[in-house]
Amino acid sequence: MVATPQTKTYTAEEYLALEVEAETRSEYRNGEIVLMTGGTPEHNAVASALNALLWHGLRRKPYQVFVTDQRLAIPMHNTYAYPDVMVVRKPVELQAGRKDTVTNAILIAEVLSNSTKSYDRGDKFAIYRTIPTFQEYLLIDQYQPHVEHHVKQGENQWLLTEYDGSQAMISLSSVPVEIAIADLYENVEF
Repeated sequence: MVATPQTKTYTAEEYLALEVEAETRSEYRNGEIVLMTGGTPEHNAVASALNALLWHGLRRKPYQVFVTDQRLAIPMHNTYAYPDVMVVRKPVELQAGRKDTVTNAILIAEVLSNSTKSYDRGDKFAIYRTIPTFQEYLLIDQYQPHVEHHVKQGENQWLLTEYDGSQAMISLSSVPVEIAIADLYENVEF
């Protein structure tokens, strides 16, 4: 019989203490610390473009845009994540006792990679849906011009719209911004 190694589990407090000193980012999933891997140039180009488009569209409006390094608390699932891009309504709400962890995301975007796309579409989306303020989810393919746009319609009800090709426009519903797919992928070569 082969013994399977046990994964060490951590409390949320242990994770947060380690994260303050860490040189790399890790997500926390109900006791497990998961190292965040580096992204490709395409991944970073798409996330940067989305950040810029949202920032420009939301200037002087009551929203804050965060990219990559902002931790999000999801208490119902004892999870901490670092979405690629997220928007919160001002004032930014922080986890009690923390100055580095937001709780009030209304829009979250993840740039899909081959290693994360199943998790981002499945379990991660289910976890995000427990955030009371969460209204909109963008899943952006880094390998081709394709975006999955989920918008909350009501309790336990989400509408999916898919956009393909560079001519499409995405009208966001949680914030007053329209995004041209061509702008989102402007610096990406397929």
